[in-house]
Amino acid sequence: MQQDSQATNTQQFLGVLIRRTPLILLCVVIVAGVAFGLSKRQAKEYTATASLVFRDNSLSQQIAGLSSGGSSSSTLLAEEANDLELVKGGDLASKTAALLGHGLTEEKVRDGLSVAGRSESGIVEISSTSRSPTLAAEIANTYSHLFVAGQQSANSHYFKSALALVHKQLSRLSPQQRVGPDGLQLQDRAQTLSLLSELSYNDVQVGQEPLAPTSPSSPKTSKNTALGAVLGFLIGIGIALALGRFDRRIKSPEELEAIYGLPLLGAVPQSTAISRAARDNTGKYALPPADAEAFSLIRAHMRFLNVDTRLRTVMIASAAPGDGKTTIARHLAEAAARSGSRVLLLEVDLRHPTLAGQLDVQTTSGLSDVLTGSAPLGTAIRSVSLESIPAEGAADRFVDVLVAGPLLPPNPGELIESRAMDAVLEQVKPTYDLIVIDTPPLAVVSDAFALLTKVDGVVIVGWIGRSRRDVAERLHQALDVAGAPLVGVIANGSKLGGSGKYAYTQRSPVSSVAVESHDGDVADEALVRAPKV
Repeated sequence: MQQDSQATNTQQFLGVLIRRTPLILLCVVIVAGVAFGLSKRQAKEYTATASLVFRDNSLSQQIAGLSSGGSSSSTLLAEEANDLELVKGGDLASKTAALLGHGLTEEKVRDGLSVAGRSESGIVEISSTSRSPTLAAEIANTYSHLFVAGQQSANSHYFKSALALVHKQLSRLSPQQRVGPDGLQLQDRAQTLSLLSELSYNDVQVGQEPLAPTSPSSPKTSKNTALGAVLGFLIGIGIALALGRFDRRIKSPEELEAIYGLPLLGAVPQSTAISRAARDNTGKYALPPADAEAFSLIRAHMRFLNVDTRLRTVMIASAAPGDGKTTIARHLAEAAARSGSRVLLLEVDLRHPTLAGQLDVQTTSGLSDVLTGSAPLGTAIRSVSLESIPAEGAADRFVDVLVAGPLLPPNPGELIESRAMDAVLEQVKPTYDLIVIDTPPLAVVSDAFALLTKVDGVVIVGWIGRSRRDVAERLHQALDVAGAPLVGVIANGSKLGGSGKYAYTQRSPVSSVAVESHDGDVADEALVRAPKV
């Protein structure tokens, strides 16, 4: 169960991203464009890097007669940290500014200077950044050479001090001690220190002198643009998820299935021919073959997905008005009637009936009259002729219709829940192979809840892109509590593609007629196909 929930959440997440792909791409383009524009407006800066190579100073310490701590990893790290502090410290920045001129100050040199070491390599890099490539190279070069010169002077002083110390130790020895082992060792050390002082021994030297850079180090237009594109992608996903969270509409047939936990019986495409309300110019109610096939498939799925239960009474319901349940019920009844079944289309929406207008049924009585005892059932039922299956000599098909009635009762819920309604169902069940019941929206009024346990199956209709997820979830909970015999869901207004090479190719003239949307909502005037005369 948890895996199914995770799979559903993943599908919903991917569905949100797919539906919002244009928005995500727009965010990518905008943010990447802004990053590109800002990068182009920034002043170009150039970075030149000089490197200093430090030798192991344990040799000079041994020559000077001091103890050496060895060359362990911790010692090397300590020496590297000490080298970095030496390079960063002192008055080298002010000396560099004074030596180069160009309006430089100690602050400008320090602001553009960066000192970093390579781990345990004895190499320290001095990087200088400036708007002038030549000046950047000059600063790095001058700074590094000044440091080396300063270190050389410090080392020379160090060796002279060590030499003075050795001479002092020798002066304290007797003539016999001077020719002894200790005296000879001090004399060798004195000679070495004297030589190192004259040779200007240094434990650091310039490893690499930078040239003037040919390309700017900043701004990195390509990198900034790429980062902007990534940021735009993340922002686009965030906006898409936020919109998806606040947009409660059902976006796909799969989402409709997941909400109700029911199989998808079929998807009804958007078609003005399906939603037209009156007869065409032949006086019939035929659908184009491709549209009629959608309802034939729904009927077949209802039969074969419920092989253990005979669906004689089927309630077509929806959560809210405008989902198209009335039109779905009508065409489903017609599809069953064309196959030779005896079908009754029963309208129990006694508040806002639309079936009589859709089928152009003229009657003085209906279900409300039958339930109140004002008219017998036989006179209230009307037969509506359907276009026969295109074949020579085929007989016309009919569907019987019991509309709500011309007069709306003040107590529709009580009438539907009454024993008279039970009597109507018991009276028509032996006569018909299929009874299709059109109901008021279940999440709006409770009139039809009394019928939930009196029918063989309940089919839920949802309009893709219009029905609200939260309303559908509330209806699902209510149906579970009521123990309704749920059969499946029908996705209305689906934007599914055609059936490929199996699609019908029969063409017919088009005529401009006024159409109504499902459940009587007025729609714009549109072109609908009509059969050839």
